[in-house]
Amino acid sequence: MGELLSVNVARPEPIGLRRGQPVGSAIRKRPVAGRLRVEGVNVAGDQQADWRVHGGPDKAVYAYAREDEEWWATELGREIPAGEMFGENLTTRGIDCTNAVIGERWRIGTTVLEVCQPRVPCYKLGLRFDDPLMLKRFALASRPGAYLRIVEEGELGAGDAVELLERPGHGVTIRLVADAMLLDETLLEQTLAAPQLPAPLRDWIEQRAD
Repeated sequence: MGELLSVNVARPEPIGLRRGQPVGSAIRKRPVAGRLRVEGVNVAGDQQADWRVHGGPDKAVYAYAREDEEWWATELGREIPAGEMFGENLTTRGIDCTNAVIGERWRIGTTVLEVCQPRVPCYKLGLRFDDPLMLKRFALASRPGAYLRIVEEGELGAGDAVELLERPGHGVTIRLVADAMLLDETLLEQTLAAPQLPAPLRDWIEQRAD
């Protein structure tokens, strides 16, 4: 059983320039006190700047482990405040977001959330860190964190337990899917053993695997 350390939300704001144009993003999230509703395709108060690639039912909530943030803090030699750099909604401790199995379910507060897919970073992560190499570093680190779909709507807040309710036996982890997509395409076929993969991602994997 893990613990929810922080619940983080944001609205889009400028984070830098690309090709001379300002770029908006909600990646810089801030912790919120109290309990928040998790319903529809979002945590209450959170927004996305580009719905084409962020948000939706299969990317409703993003979880990242504080242990991974602490690893990054050492690796980069800089402070990594919860939510502010990687843009996670849920900062956890004691539950492994990266080695979670696709389709496993967590109870947090009165919500039930299902591990769905890894985070695949876009250029905005590089802008947030002011480091164009950050995307490559993120891929090589194999610490992508987990997108979650909402199975049961409810409320959650910092201090809640993160309880593992069930775990499928296929063994396909968030890390395996991320590595297959970003580092080693020979792993792609293995990921198809997870029936809980989102349909668009499964279609993409099948095309690449062929």
